[in-house]
Amino acid sequence: MPRRKLRVKAVDSARINTELTELRTRLEIHTEWPRAVLAEAEEAAERPRLPEYDATDLPLFTVDPPGSRDLDQAMHLTRRPGGGYRVHYAIADVAAFVRPGGAIDTEARRRVETLYFPDHRVPLHPTRLSEDAASLLPGEPRPALLWQLDLDADGAVVLADLRRAVVRSHRRLDYAAVERAVELGGADEQLALLATVGGLREEQERARGGINLPVPEQEVEETLHGYVLGYRAPGPADGWNAQISLLTGMAAAELMLDAGVGLLRTLPAAPAAGYERLRRIAAALDVDWPQSVPYPELIRSLDPDAPLDAAFLTACTGLLRGAGYHAFDESRGLPVPAEPDHAALAAPYAHCTAPLRRLGDRFAQEVCAAVAAGEDVPDWAREALPALPALMAGGDRRAGEVERACVDLVEAELLAGREGEAFAAVVVDVDERRPGSGTVQLRDPAVRARCDGAGAGAGVGGGLPLGRVIDVRLTTADPATGTVRFTAV
Repeated sequence: MPRRKLRVKAVDSARINTELTELRTRLEIHTEWPRAVLAEAEEAAERPRLPEYDATDLPLFTVDPPGSRDLDQAMHLTRRPGGGYRVHYAIADVAAFVRPGGAIDTEARRRVETLYFPDHRVPLHPTRLSEDAASLLPGEPRPALLWQLDLDADGAVVLADLRRAVVRSHRRLDYAAVERAVELGGADEQLALLATVGGLREEQERARGGINLPVPEQEVEETLHGYVLGYRAPGPADGWNAQISLLTGMAAAELMLDAGVGLLRTLPAAPAAGYERLRRIAAALDVDWPQSVPYPELIRSLDPDAPLDAAFLTACTGLLRGAGYHAFDESRGLPVPAEPDHAALAAPYAHCTAPLRRLGDRFAQEVCAAVAAGEDVPDWAREALPALPALMAGGDRRAGEVERACVDLVEAELLAGREGEAFAAVVVDVDERRPGSGTVQLRDPAVRARCDGAGAGAGVGGGLPLGRVIDVRLTTADPATGTVRFTAV
């Protein structure tokens, strides 16, 4: 499920930064590294396992948020003779630095994934690797898993191959720079092809019935009068870049399914009740959703920059609950999933493009590299597969806990001092275990919080009317506990 991204723009001395530090302590987030891990990372950074194949002449480039240093992926695009396109996609080869069973491996299995706070990142691997020696930083030779993905003129895959290689990124770009170059007509061939191929892959996604939610990123900015909450909606370049990653993840899934061994990211289809609930929320948010318009087409018609559309897109993430990992190894009695698809993508899919930030990607990469080379999957990767779904599920729960705590804190800080004020809100959820209680989404600011039903705005018996716009009054906004509560009026 897409994470709600929160970033805080505040001076170092701002109160919210202190509160976020205290939050990490309360959640028992370990930001320090054991000495053995740091020592092993330093040694590995100096002597990584380098493959024989040299692809450093391939002019790869990266697209990431400004200031990012944990660069997992780099790409190069070209036209194929006779029509179609060729995408080279390099993914950081973390296994070149991590010794199976060693200190880094053990610590990574404990952390599972990078945790994101609005002001700070708690990485999966030591920064000596994740932001330095293993990162695909420009100008530096790096070990990588290099995919070659050949597409036809419509963007469909006709060939997928993978090999280990030494690569060198030539440029580091951010999304805004890519968009400006394309929109102003000054894009070079690489960026123009990224827009072309990204657009074709979006058409492929539409034809499959898939959907990629453009969930806005929330930004909290300190002003002279307190904090304000705004959105940064993902732009076209975010979508083009995501399509290249999704393309690779789907190719990896097919490769592993054909071999009968691997790790998939799966998602069951959402129940009909989930769509019915979204229709009520759409009506309350003035989102026009004709009965004849399929859900994926509605999502593509929305503007993430519009507050009401943004609120609806956030509500849509509820349909993605149930995503998980499925390991399989037919030779060892671990069956292929009966339903291997990821429902949001309408295709089998594997997480394999972010090994610096997600534990499971390293193992999926290793399986794919061995299968593509016609070799046996290494025992260390094969033996880890059965335990990975539970490990990854635990990591996802932990990341979800961090996300919820951060959102609660930031929204409480945003509303602190406004107790007693009334707001217009949409009822987006009701609590069946506690009649009369539920969750509301404010129209302005874009805050979601618990609400108790009472008074004229509530439904029969004081219950909250799901999907309806009601007036609510802020009763609690406590940053110390991350508590925001409303009462219907």
